[in-house]
Amino acid sequence: MPLEAVEARRLYRQVADQLRSLIDSGEYAVGSRLPTERELAEQLKVSRPTVREALIALEVEGRLRIRVGSGIYVIEPAAIAAPAAAAVIEGPFELLRAREFLESAIAEQAARVATKDDLARIDASLLAMENVEHPGEASMVHDRAFHVAIAGSLGNAVLVRVVGELFDQRLNPYFAKLAHYFESPGTWRTALDEHRAVRDAIAAHDPGTARKAMRDHLARSQERFAQNFGAESAAGPASGHGPAVRAPAKTSKPKPASTKKRSASGSARRR
Repeated sequence: MPLEAVEARRLYRQVADQLRSLIDSGEYAVGSRLPTERELAEQLKVSRPTVREALIALEVEGRLRIRVGSGIYVIEPAAIAAPAAAAVIEGPFELLRAREFLESAIAEQAARVATKDDLARIDASLLAMENVEHPGEASMVHDRAFHVAIAGSLGNAVLVRVVGELFDQRLNPYFAKLAHYFESPGTWRTALDEHRAVRDAIAAHDPGTARKAMRDHLARSQERFAQNFGAESAAGPASGHGPAVRAPAKTSKPKPASTKKRSASGSARRR
């Protein structure tokens, strides 16, 4: 038998697969309420954003319905989507963390090299954002233009393409479903203020402040998407009688050939 390639599944997909199996086996019947995000995260020993990504994936598949202020319910699927087809989709928080890392460095360099023409393009996108309704397709176009304009000031076409492609992942079904719950005219105004802080730091040629402003903007975006669905107190005893879910198995790593300790150059975030 030929060997097959081993593919590391994203953590949120492992959580979604386990919950789907419990639903399919009847452990969670149609109409029943799942444990809260907090309870699932504690049982699985993963972060709440990871649990949220899994729940959103199952909602997109038509297996769950999230009722803000009430809870997370199993529903009768009209048509079961094949989970393998969705396995290549990045989770919303995964995307935002990648953008936070990349775009904060880009903003830092933009503060060093941005010209008057670059600032004019950034300002034009901000002006357009001020005069558009959100949520909506037009607001996303101008939001994208802002981030791409900052990347464009570095004169590197690869960075422009990468920033644009990462932003375009907001159109994937998981990100769109999550945004449906939390984006509003109020969050748009807050994000616009955060954009202005990035712009002002770049215009002032202050690399450190520009980096921090962009990092804070994208970190706060994650916080906005991680707000409570409002069902923690509403879940009550019903959520405590469901089956236990198992933490995803950790992949064993081969032991290094050398026993010398290597110093870490940075800290890694756990999901």
